[in-house]
Amino acid sequence: RFPSTSFFPSPSCRRSKSHFYFLALPALFAQELQNSEAEEGGTVTLRCELTKPKAPVEWRKGDITLYPGLKYEMRQQGCAAELVIHDLELEDS
Repeated sequence: RFPSTSFFPSPSCRRSKSHFYFLALPALFAQELQNSEAEEGGTVTLRCELTKPKAPVEWRKGDITLYPGLKYEMRQQGCAAELVIHDLELEDS
């Protein structure tokens, strides 16, 4: 169910009330991830742009959700989201 807001137009219409429903549009990719090349042991930054600022982003590798730590760094500013992968290994491709 969506949250509703009650609105009473005038004191004479108190028995009649309307409900307004607000739906948020989903965030879409304005610019998708691009392939990047980097050397083993190095660092790479993957970047995408969304249509909505500060939209929640979940970084995944296949079925595995990635979390911030020594290996992965997540940054987000406005519509841009970045994943930084440190100490690259062959398995990171």
